[in-house]
Amino acid sequence: MNDLSALEPLFTSAEMCAIEEAFPGYPDSMRELMVRAGTAAAEAAMRRFPDAKAYTVVCGGGSNGGDGLVAADVLRSRGREVLVVEAKSAERELGDPDVIVDALFGTGFSGAPRADAAVLIEQMNAAGVPIVSVDIASGVDASTGEVAGPAVEAALTVTFYARKVGHVVAPGRFHCGELEIVDIGLAGGETACRLAGLGLLSALPKRKESDTKFSVGSVLVVGGSPGLSGAVCLAGEAAFRADAGYVTVVVPRSVLPSVELNLVEAVKRPAPEDENGHLTAEALPLIAELESRAQALALGPGIGRLQGTRTLVRELLEQTTLPAVVDADALFGLEPGKWHSPVVLTPHAGELARLLGKESAWVNEHRLAAVRECAERFAAVTLLKGADTIVASPSGEVLVCEQGTPALATAGSGDVLTGVIASFLAKGLEPQLAAATGAVAHGRAAQLIEPQVGVVAGDVARMLPRALA
Repeated sequence: MNDLSALEPLFTSAEMCAIEEAFPGYPDSMRELMVRAGTAAAEAAMRRFPDAKAYTVVCGGGSNGGDGLVAADVLRSRGREVLVVEAKSAERELGDPDVIVDALFGTGFSGAPRADAAVLIEQMNAAGVPIVSVDIASGVDASTGEVAGPAVEAALTVTFYARKVGHVVAPGRFHCGELEIVDIGLAGGETACRLAGLGLLSALPKRKESDTKFSVGSVLVVGGSPGLSGAVCLAGEAAFRADAGYVTVVVPRSVLPSVELNLVEAVKRPAPEDENGHLTAEALPLIAELESRAQALALGPGIGRLQGTRTLVRELLEQTTLPAVVDADALFGLEPGKWHSPVVLTPHAGELARLLGKESAWVNEHRLAAVRECAERFAAVTLLKGADTIVASPSGEVLVCEQGTPALATAGSGDVLTGVIASFLAKGLEPQLAAATGAVAHGRAAQLIEPQVGVVAGDVARMLPRALA
């Protein structure tokens, strides 16, 4: 699947506005859409909470508030007791509801709520009853997932036509609860963000009878240092488990015995090292020799952060003819370079913050903006790890993977992801697709592990064949 337009779209506020404006009869038809949306929200709330008798509907002044007023009328017509609280009124009492319907802000909201709206949001969250948000939880930016102030903690979000970026990108994703998508008659639309789903796995190249261990994907892994040999082993094993046919590992000479014991199937090559047991630029001739039999490079697992190693990383990326995935310590001190082959960077929030010269908190608050900035600055596909793994191309297109699980919060899981992406690069997938498909496979493998406690990275690597099957 090289046509990313086949993936599920994720819409921004502006992209949704364009769709609404294309609806027949616009702008007069907006009333019809409001009735459909409000009715759908009320019906979804009643299905999800069938025993609820009393509802409080909190309405803002825009079209989202109009959806809420329609929902209130529908709930009354079905015999529910309904209190409507309008943001523009001085009334701030929410009554004693079984369920709150949040129609305060819609997809057009951005920034932080005004003081009076913030009070309403805090009251809704403090009420101790389920909240059903109309379109998106109030306080969440639908276009970015950013949350700049108080935001509703919804149990259910009823959205219309399609998912919005803020439903899947953190921190917004943590506010939407269950998500129900309702068709209200809208159609079409172009998006810059798409959802990377399990369908990507079915599109991976399949082995043919005529294939050899080299033609199905040959990966070259460069990394390792004293105390961190396991990272190289995890990346190498993951490349095999992700269906690569041949893996070569280059490690410091002193690390080789440990790797020999723990990564049986790979070819191991010892490289020159400094007095600390770290790789240096003296390893470049060996790596260049081995590149002729590889289709992708995995650079960084356990490689260390000494100056000599950083020189190796910089010069290797400037010289290599292989598509490369760069992770872990190879990201430390990395600067934009004159790269001749595609590069995929795979930082977590802290690593991305260092690459951008910002704080980790800023990255966590602006994940979409951060990953796009990095991709543009380094002219490299950038994968930002997390519950909402985001993969951005240098031109700004974004794929979001939500296959993750808390079980992946374990040492070495990033090394496994590196090996998977390297395998997919070696199979010929273009870099953004290789990164996104790698994230999906990685997340799916972790989901399949039972129980979801005590998981280690090696468990994820060993589950990859089942995930790919």
